[in-house]
Amino acid sequence: MGAKLLWLCLASALAAYYIYSPIPAGLGQPWKVMLLDTGFRAMGHLAEVAEQLGLMHYMDVLMLITFSECVAPSSDENVTVTDTEFSGVAVRLYLPRKAPEGLRRAVVYVHGGGWCLGQAGMKGYDLLSRWTSHRLNAVVVSVNYRLAPKHHFPVQFDDVYAVTKFFLQRSVLSRYSVDPHHVGIAGDSAGGNLAAAVAQQLLEDSEVETKLKAQALIYPALQTLDLNLPSYQENKHSPILSRLLMVRFWSEYFTSDPSLRQAMASNAHVPVESSHLFQFVNWSHLLPEEMKKDHVYTGPVYSSPALAQKYPGFLDPRAAPLLASDARLHGLPLTYVLTCEHDVLRDDGVMYVQRLRAAGIPVVHHHAKDAFHGAMMFVSGLTELAVGHQLANGYMAWLNENL
Repeated sequence: MGAKLLWLCLASALAAYYIYSPIPAGLGQPWKVMLLDTGFRAMGHLAEVAEQLGLMHYMDVLMLITFSECVAPSSDENVTVTDTEFSGVAVRLYLPRKAPEGLRRAVVYVHGGGWCLGQAGMKGYDLLSRWTSHRLNAVVVSVNYRLAPKHHFPVQFDDVYAVTKFFLQRSVLSRYSVDPHHVGIAGDSAGGNLAAAVAQQLLEDSEVETKLKAQALIYPALQTLDLNLPSYQENKHSPILSRLLMVRFWSEYFTSDPSLRQAMASNAHVPVESSHLFQFVNWSHLLPEEMKKDHVYTGPVYSSPALAQKYPGFLDPRAAPLLASDARLHGLPLTYVLTCEHDVLRDDGVMYVQRLRAAGIPVVHHHAKDAFHGAMMFVSGLTELAVGHQLANGYMAWLNENL
């Protein structure tokens, strides 16, 4: 009897640990957020155990979430949906059935998932693309780029760039009745990173005649230099995306070598030779006073050049768009940036807004004080959140007005 009681107490304590997690004040539907976070943390612990036992790579375990959420392409009365390829890269294509009054608009969408997870066919992404296609009477190209750890930077960037460049050809736009003056790119999280990097690169590509009209960056990851920003400190245990998980995503983007992950976790991975880049991510100058709070800026801790020489991608603006020079930001399209208060990536987006405005780029910045990272994807089924719908509606309203 005593042993059974002991096991019951241990099981109850373990269940309480997983079910209860401190949720930031101000979040709507806190119990649902808590349960969502519980599921993500449980999968993270399972992934750690599986990796330590040599059974599966950490990201392969988390990828099970992606597989469980994927739906086959299915058309409805509003949108025709097909899986196809553009320039050899898998995409899911959404074509509105409503007869256009003229040429249509179009959006290239890039899903999130830390460059390691996610698919265009996940329920949240599929629904968002359907809504966008139907409500805006727009063609949506949702990109299924290759993922880490099997593929590292710059493969993900190259895939998204190849799709976007292919789609922007006049002949391809004509095939889908798309107006070349009304094409945008959008993405969330790692997808926002890729969308921002592609938009920058297109400005320097003389082969691309069609210019993007708009970019929408949804809680984007934009810099690799300072992983101890105020938002990283304040939200290191926030729902869905903790600081340690974001560090893992960043490092896996470049390599599965744990030495880079360990250096990033200590925020000591940048060599002194690259010290000039910190001007682009110096939050003491780029964040508004209300976001600095009681934080005090301290200079970087430099590492030896060995990691940067071995994995130079983390210093490349194609991986970290905030590292682009001021001159490289000129000419970017109309921009929408969504940031969430309870998100380690909050300050990345806020700093990019500041730099784009300084470069003369028209920017609309929506800061959701009652939201956390990934909230916009929880728009259906058991994981449906009211704030997810609010963010999705705000994003589509901006696209409808500006694309």
